[in-house]
Amino acid sequence: MKAVIMAGGRGTRLRPLTGSMPKPMVPILDKPVLALTVGALVRAGITDIAMTLGYMPERIINYFGNGSKLGARITYFTEEVPLGTSGGVKNAARFIDRPFIVMSGDALTDMDIAAFAKYHKDMSCLCTLAVKRVADPRGLGEVVLKEDGRIEQFREKPKTYISNMVNMGIYAMSEDILKYIPAGASDFSKDIFPKIIDDMRAYVANCYWSDIGTLIGYYSANIDAAKCPEKFGLKIV
Repeated sequence: MKAVIMAGGRGTRLRPLTGSMPKPMVPILDKPVLALTVGALVRAGITDIAMTLGYMPERIINYFGNGSKLGARITYFTEEVPLGTSGGVKNAARFIDRPFIVMSGDALTDMDIAAFAKYHKDMSCLCTLAVKRVADPRGLGEVVLKEDGRIEQFREKPKTYISNMVNMGIYAMSEDILKYIPAGASDFSKDIFPKIIDDMRAYVANCYWSDIGTLIGYYSANIDAAKCPEKFGLKIV
């Protein structure tokens, strides 16, 4: 498999940290969170990686280069205007010639990516969505599952929630999904998934996950990483 990492986030809610760096470059202990995402993919055997960039792309390119220092091969796709989650993947279409993983470059997780990829292969579906039960889903994308585990609907940050299952922003996809994504800006949850919901499956992940979207969330993620750094490929010397 290949992987596409969405790394174009500006991270306005993380200011002043993101005043001089893009959100995916904020450090977790001593490494950018984006580097931890790349490391997790490499450990899962996925080394051919594309990054979609937007805000301060040079900061990311200068740090990662061609990816060789992390055991990866990185291809960059810079967006002149924000294209959204699925629009960014469409912009990287020339890179995508086989099934691939989509991950957010500004989230911290210890999910078993290899197991997730195998589940997607076993399901033989167009797209597999990683979901997680959380105590407080407010501000997150809600996923409602049927009794058999299939996906019933998506509700992007609704005013009231009927489920505590949320979208982790981690997807496994067939390359055929590109047929359903128009050129220009679009979003997976709002524009694409409702059209292909019958050919999707949910993977319920029992793992750590934080989207570090706020300063409180960011500092909490650093504390969590310090408690068990090896889960995220970190070392405390």
